[in-house]
Amino acid sequence: MTAVSGGDSISGVSIGRRLQVRALDERSSASPIELFFDLVFVFALTRVTDLMAVDTSGVDVLRAALVMAVLWWVWVGYSWLGNLARADEGLMRVVMFAAMGAVFVVALTIPEAFDDMPGGLDGPVIFAVGYFTVRLIHLSTFLVLSRDDPQLRRQVLRFLPSMLAGTAFLLIASQLSGPAQTVLWILALAGDYLGTLAGGTGWRLRSVSHFAERHGLMVIVALGESIVSIGIGVAALPISWAIIVASLLGLSVSALLWWAYFDVTSLAVEKVFDAATGTRLIRIAQRCYSYAHLPMVIGIVMLSLGLKKILAYVGDGNHHRLTDPLQGWPLAGLYGGAALYLLALVFFRAYATGRVEVPRATTAVVLLALLPVVGHVPALATLGILVAVLLVLIGYETVRYAEPRETIRHGG
Repeated sequence: MTAVSGGDSISGVSIGRRLQVRALDERSSASPIELFFDLVFVFALTRVTDLMAVDTSGVDVLRAALVMAVLWWVWVGYSWLGNLARADEGLMRVVMFAAMGAVFVVALTIPEAFDDMPGGLDGPVIFAVGYFTVRLIHLSTFLVLSRDDPQLRRQVLRFLPSMLAGTAFLLIASQLSGPAQTVLWILALAGDYLGTLAGGTGWRLRSVSHFAERHGLMVIVALGESIVSIGIGVAALPISWAIIVASLLGLSVSALLWWAYFDVTSLAVEKVFDAATGTRLIRIAQRCYSYAHLPMVIGIVMLSLGLKKILAYVGDGNHHRLTDPLQGWPLAGLYGGAALYLLALVFFRAYATGRVEVPRATTAVVLLALLPVVGHVPALATLGILVAVLLVLIGYETVRYAEPRETIRHGG
């Protein structure tokens, strides 16, 4: 089937011989430059975790979520752009490298996104300007690609006001503090997110497989950052049995979350996605991928915070590794992050296929219900309980749904 909704948006745009744009093939996969582009977001995710890690509070967690929402919307824009034209050819290659530079500056500024550090440039202002730059590159390129597609061009032009308003709100927020600053950040994000949710079906999609793969790779990027958090948490500490056990348990959590996404769920959704046409195709792309993957990534980032703290607990010598519990926001991040990830997966599959995965929703509720209990057990045991709960879920699904799993995975 042809994935393009509403007509072919580009048949080939040429801006000089060396800046030709080539349309993406229907069955294309992610290109090396797109994987290179994603590496900037690996760094950005580590900066988001660092934003919460020093002296974790509710304000830190909220700020991290807002920064993550900004980064995600930037990445989403380029996932749609790269689905129209090959990212490794001509103009698009230049665009991707320019956007990487802007995103990298934004990532460098994340610790100062809300509060400027003494000396140097104004951090919040640089963050806002970097965001504006990366969005401007994105929308300008979309305008070039849509020059022979009036409907797509109108769709792009609809988002120019929200981009300008979002930058203005972030610039104003850079001069404020406290609740007023937070409100302006929320307003900056609301225009893009709510505007796309209310409309935005005039976008184009050339390759379902490419779009699904790009979002799956971002889940891997986020899970990879959770593993990095484990390693960084103990990198400077002498190895011990407690560190080995905690590290393997943390890796098990990441592996089980990987299984929950890639074993069946992503394949089932992609099959429905591939069969969709017209407005239904675009809505699945928006709801299941552009929107539902954000809480997945936020959940993994929050989980990373908890993993990082646990590794510090069992290895830094300042806590009793066998008795001290994990509490507060790190604990909420560990269990709440896993629950958020599972609930996002439930929506991801339900919207596309109409099937609600009750075991996953139930497991998310169980994890949240366990929070008052696990706050009184040793941190290492808290991590072990999380692994056990996720292992029961994955084991149950693998056995209970063995036949449909085989059909989805192998077409049996």
